[in-house]
Amino acid sequence: MPYTELPGDDTARHETGRSTDAQRSALSSLIDSMQPVPDELGERFAAHDQQLALVGGPVRDALLGRVSHDVDLTTDAVPQRILELVDGWADSVWTVGIDFGTVGLRKKGLQLEITTYRSESYSPKSRKPEVAYGTDISDDLLRRDFTVNAMAVHLPDGTFVDPFGGLRDLKTQVLRTPGRPEDSFSDDPLRIMRAVRFAAQLGFTLAPEVAEAARNMADRLSIVSAERVRDELVKLLLSPDPRKGIELMVDLGIAPYVLPEVPGLRLEIDEHHRHKDVYEHSLTVLDQAMELERSRGHEPDLVLRLAALLHDVGKPKTRSFEGNNRVTFHHHEVVGASMSRKRLNKLRFSKDVVNAVSKLVSLHLRFHGYGKGEWTDSAVRRYARDAGDQLERLHILTRADCTTRNKRKANALARSYDDIERRIDALAEQEELDRIRPDLDGNEIQEILGIAPGPAVGKAYRYMLELRLENGPMSREEATAELRTWAGQHLQD
Repeated sequence: MPYTELPGDDTARHETGRSTDAQRSALSSLIDSMQPVPDELGERFAAHDQQLALVGGPVRDALLGRVSHDVDLTTDAVPQRILELVDGWADSVWTVGIDFGTVGLRKKGLQLEITTYRSESYSPKSRKPEVAYGTDISDDLLRRDFTVNAMAVHLPDGTFVDPFGGLRDLKTQVLRTPGRPEDSFSDDPLRIMRAVRFAAQLGFTLAPEVAEAARNMADRLSIVSAERVRDELVKLLLSPDPRKGIELMVDLGIAPYVLPEVPGLRLEIDEHHRHKDVYEHSLTVLDQAMELERSRGHEPDLVLRLAALLHDVGKPKTRSFEGNNRVTFHHHEVVGASMSRKRLNKLRFSKDVVNAVSKLVSLHLRFHGYGKGEWTDSAVRRYARDAGDQLERLHILTRADCTTRNKRKANALARSYDDIERRIDALAEQEELDRIRPDLDGNEIQEILGIAPGPAVGKAYRYMLELRLENGPMSREEATAELRTWAGQHLQD
């Protein structure tokens, strides 16, 4: 693929930056890796006097030496014209985003999205952007969120386009908007969340004017749909440095419109009531959970990271001051589980994510009753059974929740948790702890007691489950005898 930079005078090139040989090679390699699709499609558009360019994230990531899984293209052709140009060439086409100027297609295993040059903006009270089509790529790049995403490569000739200094900002690792940040954030307030997400994802800093605009316009996030905000939050939490993104959200006043419970963790500390800074503690737990996540061979885990961040959100509501300068947070895990569930539901997280996170928050203190191993086997069984399919995450969260600087105390807690994990593993070899059931099922209970389906069967089932947790597996004869004894004391007729 031939590669050239956009013609221009030396001054313009100096201001926007020149690509290095390595960067030019990276862009060429990116396009070559997708061949023959880029050349075929580019030539198809050029033959009909339409422009086509690879744009945004794929270009940025190639210049950074990162792998991108997106293939985003932009064109001066309107959506209906795009459909005409790919008809008979694409293996499949979809038009889910056509109202926003985007046509999706698949060719030779590649999934591409082609979007008409456009500008989009929100009216002051609207939750949906208004889309207008354009005819010039520079105008299209001007409406992009950040300069590092406002670079393009024309197809099929490979001309590189960087009118707003994206290369310069990549080099200095700064997030800057192509135009005024106030205009950019007004056009699409979600870009405020994208700014902190990219900071966490790429390790960049926000230009001072971008940070100031984000702070002043954070309330505009209230008009953006919960689903779009949620998706940015997910990307932030799964980034290499979610702590950086969360801190920016709090410092810039963005968090109250996304996760208001998090800045609420910043409880004041005075000389009479000393206690941990719950906000800093929660961020440290998040960091430590990620370290354990990696060391135990897991991929980035959204549920675990949400639970780590939110595990103590119930503390502000349950804080009380007692004698001897003690601060207590009785039942904060119960309150926190409820608060987490409510917040995640408002952000439209899936039921599975909401249930898993709230369960972990509710259980995160359970281990602290373990002491030096005084739990009976039945207590260990209950711990594993109550955690269910969240047991491994609970292991990580509980270990991460130890942020004490007292090495002796930290080591003692680690040894105790090592012990409970060993005991769970040992019992799991004998029993299927994650699927513990009574030794008699509902049908067998009805048959043995000669009763019909109803509340009595449920009571008997729960009793047999408690017995199973307490004593471990029993033979059918032993279970039957226990059931008859219980029924004689608790069931009439």
